[in-house]
This record gives sequence, structure tokens and C-alpha cells, in this order.
Amino acid sequence: MGCFMGKTIAEKIFDAHRVDNPSEDVHVIRLDAVFCHEITTPIAINDLVDRGKDRVFDPGKIKVVIDHVTPAKDSKTAMQGKILRDWARRHNIPDFFDIGRNGICHALFPEMGFVRPGFTVIMGDSHTCTHGAFGAFAAGVGTTDLEVGILKGVCAFHYPSTIRIDITGRMPEGVFAKDVILFIIHQLGVNGATNKVLEFTGPVVDAMSMESRMTLCNMAVEAGGTSGICYPDMTTVEYLWKFTKDDYADKASALDHFKTFHSDPGARYDRVLEFDVSRLEPMVTFGFKPDQVMPVREMASTRIDQVYIGSCTNGRIEDLRVAAQVLSGKKISDSIRGIVSPATPEAFRLAMEEGLLKIFLDAGFCVTNPTCGACLGMSNGVLAEGEVCAATTNRNFNGRMGKGGMVHLVSPATAAASAIAGTIVNSELYKGSS
Repeated sequence: MGCFMGKTIAEKIFDAHRVDNPSEDVHVIRLDAVFCHEITTPIAINDLVDRGKDRVFDPGKIKVVIDHVTPAKDSKTAMQGKILRDWARRHNIPDFFDIGRNGICHALFPEMGFVRPGFTVIMGDSHTCTHGAFGAFAAGVGTTDLEVGILKGVCAFHYPSTIRIDITGRMPEGVFAKDVILFIIHQLGVNGATNKVLEFTGPVVDAMSMESRMTLCNMAVEAGGTSGICYPDMTTVEYLWKFTKDDYADKASALDHFKTFHSDPGARYDRVLEFDVSRLEPMVTFGFKPDQVMPVREMASTRIDQVYIGSCTNGRIEDLRVAAQVLSGKKISDSIRGIVSPATPEAFRLAMEEGLLKIFLDAGFCVTNPTCGACLGMSNGVLAEGEVCAATTNRNFNGRMGKGGMVHLVSPATAAASAIAGTIVNSELYKGSS
């Protein structure tokens, strides 16, 4: 690599964190945070115990939550929670979020200020890529990498190759970040970004809230991406300010620091793609792959049995506000089971204070605690064989929400409108052709 060549944001983060380079394309990087939940971490914990290596590299850099099945639904999930709980206590891990304080990991941890620009983060969860919205390198890893991360605070990766996605134009009213990322996945294909970082840039991303950027990055993995990433800017500064205000003289100096992570003008990319979303419509998946996407209007009148609003993709307060706006004063169809799960206690509290939960309840929705349960077909909304769900989740694999069930991925606005109609339909927020 030439010494004058510009670097991408991912390359800058790698170069700042590299501790070893054991072979040409294996880079061992230092980790700023290791995130853990009760589905994948107990396997790593038990293996470390069996090997006589029941230690953690830094209790303050490990963040732990019980979120996938909460409260426990049976003896097995109760044991998973117990293993994680006992481990967190054994090692005096301060940031452990048990039942009552827990939320969906990829919504809770950013909300707690655990992700910062330039950070490196791993977790035994494929949607860890969400945290790249903050200008961090965040990746889901397997059990062995998770064990090494817990024990040594490092992880090995290939040097990042990046696909830059420039999102231009102006999003039409009633079209949301979920529609944008579904469209991009459709363009890339499920393997289109395998082992690549997806760098989201352009005026549309610049105008997005942190919550919308998290939605974009959350689904980078559905195109095969290792991580999604956005440039940290004043929106990022504002979101993190209550956590970082003691680190900087003022917001302007925080922004100056954050900008050092931006990709250089001469950075090299695997590919650069531009998508003008000015004429984008609300999108929906069909079939069992996240790249099988079409406009909602082409799926109109498709029968559904359940509507699910929640998940690490679209369960934040921004999402609940949009869904409630569509549902206000309306009733859901008699043929629909509506379930809403705010992603964090804070999202739940705000939804309660703002009257959103009353709107959901009056419309006929069941409101549940923060949980990942329905999204991966484990609890709180599992489908029966032959049933169909319109969901604000991120994965429509065969059997994802229950054996023999079908999932159509949509935005919160489309989900709410579909609950009222009893079929997949565009929301009244979208003024384009329906």
C-alpha cells in the first residue's frame, strides 16, 4: 500500500487498533467492547470454564444483556440466563442488564452510550453490524472468536474491503430507512457484499437520524456484509453528547475529532454505487431471501395473519411514533394478531408517556416487554405452519419466525397500515401511487 493513498473509515479504524499481523491478510485488532447475550455467550462461557480459562480481559469493556427470550419461557432458556447471570456476577461485570432493565442488545447498547466513533465491537450476533451507524467497526462473530474476545480483548479479521453506497436525492414522504435498505439489498443480492464493509454516505444518510442510520447498518449483513458504517457527524455528536460531554470542550471539538474518522477523498473502494431514492416506494420482501424485494403496491391484498412491530431493526421510539401515527383512531382487522415490542425500557417509557401505547392498545395490539423473541421464532409471537406475518424485523428466512411460517419484511408504517387492512398495503403516509 502506498504511503500517500487515502484510507476508508474502516481502514483507519483497523490501522489504529492493529496489535498483530500474523499473516498477509490476517489482522489482529484490539477491541473497545465485547457485547454478550444469553443465546450465544453461554456456549463460550462453558467452553472457557472447561478449558480452565474462566477469565475476562476487562470487565468494564464487556456489556451483557438477556434479551432474546425474556422472561425465560422454559427450563432451557432459564438456564441460559442463569449461566450468563452467574458469569457476570463472578467477574464483577458492571454493565449487566437483567430482566426489568434489559432491552434488545443493538438498541440498548447504543442508547447507553457504549458505542463511539472509531470503536471496534464484536458480539456473537449477526446484527452487530448495527453499531457501525456511529462510525464504528462492529461485526458479528462465531463462538471461538467470541471466546478469544472475552479472554484477550482481541479479534482477527481480514483487512476491510469496502463498498461505498452513495444514497442521493430526497426520500419521498412515507418512505423510510427500512425501505431504503430493502431496496439496496435487492440491488446487491444476498451475497453481494460478502466479507465487505458497506459504507453508507450521501445527502440522504446525512439527513437521517441516528435511529434511521442504525436501521440501514442493521441489515448490511443481509447482503453478506461484515459491517455497515456511516460517517460520524453532528447528529452523532448530539446523540452521544450526554456520554461524551466531559471528553470535549464543546460539540464543535467533538465534531472535529469525529471527522478524523471520515474516509479520505483518495480512498480505494471495491465498488462505488449510487442510488437516487427520490422515486423510491415503500418496499416489502417476498419469498425466503432478504433480496427478494418489490414495491408494496405489487404485493397489495396479500393475506397476513400477524403484524409484528419491534426488533433491533425497527423497535426504537422513532419507529413506534410512525406506527402509532398510522394507527391513531383506527382498529386493526379482526383477522390480525398485532404485537408491538418496544426495543428498550426507555423506548417503552417514552411510548407510554407520549400516549403511543394507548394508541396501540386501543387499536387492538398486544404490547409486550422488550424482547427479540418473535424475530427468531422463540417466543412472544411465533407463527404456526402456513401463517404469514408482516414484520419490521430483518430476516425472512424459511421458518425464521416459526416452522412453516412466512415473513414479509416491511417498515413500521407499512406494518401498521397492513394491520388495519388485514392485507399488505401502503400506509396513508405515502402519497405516491398505491
